[in-house]
Amino acid sequence: MSNFSSQLRLSSSLLKHLKHQINATSSTTSASAAAMMFERRSFTTTEGSRPTIVHKRSIDILHDPWFNKGTAFSMTERDRLDLRGLLPPTVMSSQQQIERFMVDLKRLEVQARDGPSDPNALAKWRILNRLHDRNETMYYKVLIENIEEYAPIVYTPTVGLVCQNYSGLFRRPRGMYFSAEDRGEMMSMVYNWPADQVDMIVVTDGSRILGLGDLGVQGIGITIGKLDLYVAAAGINPQRVLPVMIDVGTNNERLLKDPLYLGLQEHRLDGEEYISVVDEFMEAVFTRWPHVIVQFEDFQSKWAFNLLQRYRNTYRMFNDDVQGTAGVAIAGLLGAVRAQGKPMIDFPKQKIVVAGAGSAGIGVVNAARKTMARMLGNTESAFESASSQFWVVDANGLITEERTNIDPQALPFARKAKEVGHQGLREGASLVEVVQQIKPDVLLGLSAVGGLFSKEVLEALKGSTSTRPAIFAMSNPTKNAECTPEEAFSVLGDQLIFASGSPFNDVKFDGVIGHCNQGNNMYLFPGIGLGTLLSGSRIISDGMLQAAAECLAAYMKDDEVLKGIIYPSISSIRDITKEVAAAVVKEAIEEDLAEGYRDMDARELKKLDMEEIKTYVKNNMWEPRYPTLVYRKE
Repeated sequence: MSNFSSQLRLSSSLLKHLKHQINATSSTTSASAAAMMFERRSFTTTEGSRPTIVHKRSIDILHDPWFNKGTAFSMTERDRLDLRGLLPPTVMSSQQQIERFMVDLKRLEVQARDGPSDPNALAKWRILNRLHDRNETMYYKVLIENIEEYAPIVYTPTVGLVCQNYSGLFRRPRGMYFSAEDRGEMMSMVYNWPADQVDMIVVTDGSRILGLGDLGVQGIGITIGKLDLYVAAAGINPQRVLPVMIDVGTNNERLLKDPLYLGLQEHRLDGEEYISVVDEFMEAVFTRWPHVIVQFEDFQSKWAFNLLQRYRNTYRMFNDDVQGTAGVAIAGLLGAVRAQGKPMIDFPKQKIVVAGAGSAGIGVVNAARKTMARMLGNTESAFESASSQFWVVDANGLITEERTNIDPQALPFARKAKEVGHQGLREGASLVEVVQQIKPDVLLGLSAVGGLFSKEVLEALKGSTSTRPAIFAMSNPTKNAECTPEEAFSVLGDQLIFASGSPFNDVKFDGVIGHCNQGNNMYLFPGIGLGTLLSGSRIISDGMLQAAAECLAAYMKDDEVLKGIIYPSISSIRDITKEVAAAVVKEAIEEDLAEGYRDMDARELKKLDMEEIKTYVKNNMWEPRYPTLVYRKE
């Protein structure tokens, strides 16, 4: 969007002023005509509506994916940009280009495979990536119009396979790489990036990519995939996003010995050395782009919490694994309460067994406890009552206060030994034992252990005291899901509420449909980022994250929820993101954190009602349209 930064914008405050003028002159203008005029003006969008100045032409334009239109260049543009004769003579519309591309995509899917071990999903990724390299506008138009089909290709689960093979798939650089060898140089390095304005950075150190472990520098694939969804779902301009890899080495022995590995072939930095590298990176990017938002992605647990606490009150940043996963899980948990025919205020009564005590698992439990406590009055006793609703099980079994070397993040949820004794449990009790004795309403999986919810565990859940027990098999990618929907519904029947992190098909049995809900972070993180950007909030507060989760929970209609559908269709992702972003903006205003964006300052933001906030959000979402290009010599 750096090329659109000078465009005139019709702010919502001005719209209100125009509406007031219309009402004031109603004696000479009919009310219906006035309403039509306001409606027409209030939905005018300025993104891409004015020409873009470019400083290159001829073959250089065709090789620049930011500005290349391929056969869609008009004849006047071809003359203006010295392109006549460099393209076939027929001018195609963007829709014709997409139709042509889709025909090729379907034909090439199998041909693009590198032998029988290369699945079709990876073949699709290769073809889409080549389009991304040639023509960004068309790439995002294809992605947005086919988001349900291609989100699993550019994001989970296929992105996990991409990261595992990234050194072999690498063709051209995308994003920036800051390594341990760049210490002392990062402040100058950031100026190597060509965009004068960056709105969104997704950064990883590659230490815990999805549930696949340490993939080192190859983890940059996840940051590229996340930013694709920021563009497709939130309308962040692709010229203002930046994927980043912080390469501090790898502890993956296979990569350390791989002669084709593209990253530093040395063991990971740790301790203060590690922190100093991340500190330098954060200082550098916020020095050049003071208003950028940084999303931390797939950092191993010990650093995920540490870095979040270190930076969250100083910089505009959040950790999607800790906070985004938690928000999506909270929305699903509240949806599960609604699916039982109960009001969301009954959430504090739910008994929840959690499998997994890493950054995602503890992040979800923390957020769920805060939600329960807020519903109970936010008192000390409310937090104690909320804490008693969780039983956390890790690789060593049930976590109690008798556990030695307990993770500080898990300590608040360690059960008292005397208490679990009365429940027929003990320190280290197995997941099956815990489910049998507690009879939970919800079984929540964030363990990254595929198949953890065995038939024995599922049989134990049949003893749940809930009329509609819920299973959340949230680990990614697909092979790490704690169970499949087929396994769950075959044991527990059609009254089960089922959600997973990766996509699965609905299950049909005995004439009924068991709905598989994808509780994917993509429902929230684009809206959190967009809402923070448009509010101009100085930080991303717990309240803003809570507002996002509650907005998602309320998005589904009652009749859908009662059928067991607790998450919306991914095909609605742009509308979902608009609603979530508006909720985040509103919360930032109410917490007095908002400082405004572009021509909408904090004072004007405060004057907007919720519908005007939604219009403001919608008007600032980038659309993949070819702008008119005008050449100007630098």
